Amino acid sequence: MAGGGVGDPTGKKKKYAIFGVTSFLLVAMVIAVAYGINSGDHQDGSNPSAEITTSSKSVQSICQPTDYREICEKSLRKAAGNTTDPHKLVQAGFQVTIDALQQALQNSSTLKEVAKDPMAKQALDNCKELMDDAIHDLKVSFEEVGHFDVSKMDEYLENLKIWLSATITYQQTCLDGFDNTTGPAGAKMKEILTLSSQLSSNGLAMITGLSSMLKDLNLAGLTGRRLLKDNSEFPSWLSHEKRRLLAQTPDTVKPDIVVAKDGSGQYKTINEAVHKIPKNQNTTFVIYIKKGIYKEQVTISRSVTHIMMIGDGATKTRITGDLNYAAGVQTLQTSTVSVSGNHFIAKDIGFENTAGAIGHQAVALRVQSDMSIFYNCQMDGYQDTLFAHTHRQFYRDCTITGTIDFIFGDAAAVFQNCKIVVRKPLENQNCVVTAQGRNESREATGFVLQNCNITADPEYYPVRFENKAYLGRPWKEYSRTVYMQCQIDDLIDPKGWLPWMGSFALDTLSYSEYENRGPGSVTKDRVTWKGIKKLSAQDAAAFTVAKFIGGDLWIPATGVSYASGMMNV
Repeated sequence: MAGGGVGDPTGKKKKYAIFGVTSFLLVAMVIAVAYGINSGDHQDGSNPSAEITTSSKSVQSICQPTDYREICEKSLRKAAGNTTDPHKLVQAGFQVTIDALQQALQNSSTLKEVAKDPMAKQALDNCKELMDDAIHDLKVSFEEVGHFDVSKMDEYLENLKIWLSATITYQQTCLDGFDNTTGPAGAKMKEILTLSSQLSSNGLAMITGLSSMLKDLNLAGLTGRRLLKDNSEFPSWLSHEKRRLLAQTPDTVKPDIVVAKDGSGQYKTINEAVHKIPKNQNTTFVIYIKKGIYKEQVTISRSVTHIMMIGDGATKTRITGDLNYAAGVQTLQTSTVSVSGNHFIAKDIGFENTAGAIGHQAVALRVQSDMSIFYNCQMDGYQDTLFAHTHRQFYRDCTITGTIDFIFGDAAAVFQNCKIVVRKPLENQNCVVTAQGRNESREATGFVLQNCNITADPEYYPVRFENKAYLGRPWKEYSRTVYMQCQIDDLIDPKGWLPWMGSFALDTLSYSEYENRGPGSVTKDRVTWKGIKKLSAQDAAAFTVAKFIGGDLWIPATGVSYASGMMNV
């Protein structure tokens, strides 16, 4: 029969089969061209290195861009057998990493006996959650490789880089929890995670290497982003009746659940409502939270996806808490609200931690939701207000307040048209807006602040030259932050950026300022570290919403107003 198979009059099955074969051939060709799999063969067909099989050469090629090449080759040869299929080799790399993390998770239980310090015990509990998150992202990556679609090459590779970056971050966050704890638990956990950390790094290197090869080969039509056309095409998870939700108000949107402290809704607390949300759904579920102060710790778990929370205003609907490090709570667990489920949307809501400057690390909002949006929201705190932990995040028209490192984490996050307000710290403290935590140079993460207003809270204003404020400092070795087209008031010290400790990361970080304005934007007295980068117009374009977080693929359907590229300011 001509055309497609039985029951497939459009021929789609045949088309997809062709795409699948093409995908395999493409990846195989790229590896062969870039690394010369058969370069050892003579014209007469003989091979002086006969002991190196084609499979072995394929493994060497896949592992070439990695930092831990010996471990990569050894693990792949053992896991992949004699296959030369690039898909299966990459999947084998992910699988051995999953296995290593699962083994680390089992081994971590042996640390209970040595984790005498209460904070170390909390860190150990956090590690179990974080390793589970890392395993999840690796499994998603494994499946993505299996469903590779050549027509969406660029989108496919960017997804993998984001998820693998998160896998690395979760393991580092686990280890960070043992800082300032006593006993051997931290050192033992670092030992337990050594193999999985190296394998995670190798996985990211493989995907980054493939991405670089494709760009070098300039294969036309295979790396273009798929854009939404006039907002008429929407992601499958956004149902027709709930599209353009962020353009709606409580008066026009039809919520699935209403929360109200005064009893006028179905529930009086947000947690009651969250427990009623269907798991793993693929259409948007709307929770309307009426005005009021909700003192509760809210967690949106990984299995609760496609949630939209809409309030009556960022100063009217407020979720508040006061857990803090000074009171003996690990930073990760101080969050008033934690969001892990992907495609989370919040509008007109306030998130707050009231511990104050004396509480030290005290998180108002922690986000690891991929493709999440916060629109017209407010995050209030002091130290560590917003933990932009992992994945792709977009903040538009938000207000974020704090003192030290109050926007921190390792997400790929863009803050657009936001008001960044520095508050008064303790007497002996300086203030730092950002502490971005990129662990490796290949990670597709960083903070971009575009057309934001960096300003002083009225209580901080009189002491702004005594308790100095800085744009950021490097929490991790490859910390990356860009301020562009922002209004920066005179509170920012002329040096601009602050070291973390000594010369740590000053050569490897990536900090940039581009087309900013205001008295605090003058760069003539800025620090001159090797990691300070001067951007061209083309360089700056790489940090726009469209390019840095692929926003044109997922933001338009929600109806949020945003600038895809550079702004007219």
